[in-house]
Amino acid sequence: MNLPATSPQQPATSEIHIAIRSTRPQLSAELRELWEHRELFYFLAWRDIKVRYKQTVLGIAWAVLQPAMTMIVFTLFFGKLARVPSDGVAYPLFAYAGILPWTLMAAGVGASSGSVVGSPNLITKVYFPRMIIPGAAVLSGLVDFLIAAVGLALLMARYGGHVSWTLVGLVPVVGLILLLAAGVGGFLAAVNVKYRDVRYIVPFFMQLWMFATPVIYSASLVPARWRVFLALNPMASYIEAFRAVCFGRPLDWAGLGLSTLVTFAMVAVAVRAFRTVEQTFADYI
Repeated sequence: MNLPATSPQQPATSEIHIAIRSTRPQLSAELRELWEHRELFYFLAWRDIKVRYKQTVLGIAWAVLQPAMTMIVFTLFFGKLARVPSDGVAYPLFAYAGILPWTLMAAGVGASSGSVVGSPNLITKVYFPRMIIPGAAVLSGLVDFLIAAVGLALLMARYGGHVSWTLVGLVPVVGLILLLAAGVGGFLAAVNVKYRDVRYIVPFFMQLWMFATPVIYSASLVPARWRVFLALNPMASYIEAFRAVCFGRPLDWAGLGLSTLVTFAMVAVAVRAFRTVEQTFADYI
């Protein structure tokens, strides 16, 4: 009986090890990804605008009433009673020119800080750059700003504002305000995902920030030796620049430049913090 020949022992298959290491995303790749999702950015901004005015009695009139009523209160208490100096400008126009850019920034921070928590379906079911959500929330406040700017135009016509082609200088100032709101709001939105009491801190934080900003008073009231610290508050320089353009006065380029650097630094920190905790959003939401 012939037994089958035994086959020689096969050599053991060599094992293949695959190491997966996370790499730091490239800035160019992230910007390209954001650009590819620009239609979603516009859609989310338009959604926020429609939700804001849905089932309201006065509709877009709220965009004018809020700064107008605030201006009236400030004029009565600070302009008439306290007689706060307004740099030779009628106090209603002075106050409105500070309230308008401040409202744009405050509304942007408030909307973006709760935007990620308010979009659980998008976060958990669809992939896209998450930074689009707080950015779109900030942009939605621009519509209110443009509507409320009608009130500024009326006050300038009434009290003799500086109406000329130099008003185009408001465009970069508004852009810097939106960038600042996106940075602060984006950072708070990332923190709010894990610590929900941020929504209670934001209104108090914004109130303190307003009193540290020359909204109801002029920066000229601050002693000269302290104005460099005032420039570390970007909104102080932006509101002063906004007023300077409206009233036809020279800009404080040094303070504006310092505030711009501070704004870009704050945005860089906010983006870094947002990207760090972005992967855990679905776990907490």
